[in-house]
Amino acid sequence: MRDVGRPQAMSNPRADRVRNVAKLAGRPTRLKRGQFLAEGPQSVREALAAHRQRAAPGGRPIVSELYVTAACLERFPEFEVELPGTGFRLVTDEVIAAMADTVHSQGVVAVCSTVDVGLAAMLSKCPRLVAVFCRVRDPGNAGTVLRAADAAGADAVVLTSSSVDIYNPKAVRATAGSLFHLPIVLGQDYQQLTDQLRQHNLTLLAADGQGDQDLDVLQDESARRHVLQKAAIPAGSKDRIGAASSPGLDEPTAWIFGNEAQGLSATELSSSDYRVSVPIYGSAESLNLATAATLCLYASARSQQRIHTAVGQSPAADRRQ
Repeated sequence: MRDVGRPQAMSNPRADRVRNVAKLAGRPTRLKRGQFLAEGPQSVREALAAHRQRAAPGGRPIVSELYVTAACLERFPEFEVELPGTGFRLVTDEVIAAMADTVHSQGVVAVCSTVDVGLAAMLSKCPRLVAVFCRVRDPGNAGTVLRAADAAGADAVVLTSSSVDIYNPKAVRATAGSLFHLPIVLGQDYQQLTDQLRQHNLTLLAADGQGDQDLDVLQDESARRHVLQKAAIPAGSKDRIGAASSPGLDEPTAWIFGNEAQGLSATELSSSDYRVSVPIYGSAESLNLATAATLCLYASARSQQRIHTAVGQSPAADRRQ
């Protein structure tokens, strides 16, 4: 970390620049500017990494402004950077507190350009695992499920027009940087979306507590199918499994997750191909959205990984390119 020639820290929390950054906590300003805030070391670190990748081939820069306190730089000197299109400013604790959405700021805030993509562009990559948020309203839930989708190796996340703004500061924090890792599609009409997904050969699985397909059974069937395929058992064998009435988790799949309190409506469920429930073996009434979504996404991811591993491919390495 350099000390020589470092400019004096911004110290006025009422300055116009500070107020302009703080306004990004509100959705109207985010929509108008096409920008949002990334706060905290992990989110900012991933934003900068994405910025470097995008700036190299001449793409749209992601981070336009970076504000860091001296205390934060002592812990994370890598944030004192000079990147194309990015302005670095040292600020006081009072200034960062005025900019940040959190009660206790971690000392670093980045102003970022929105990173969502169009549905057609996402589908052109032939995704095999997609997470769809239908009327998901809580920003913390949305961010957590997006992070789980990233960890499971999903190819994209899609939010309907009735879902939360993924650039909400709480949602961005909950993604822990995953917001910058995979394609995100926003503002989709649910019916048109499901039609498009099906036209691109994605099986639509609705996560539903009352679903007639059991996730554990589907995982067992997927594992057994993989064993039979490795053993090269003929398709007409009496051991063949995977009837048309049962979805294959190793197939290209779009998981649909509904509202936290209401789930998916009857109309929304009717647009899916199958309704899948996560079995509950204890006394809990239900699972929360983030937990159920994580289990569903990992079930598909594991089944798909088996297929790609068997033929020497890695979907995680090939996706999103």
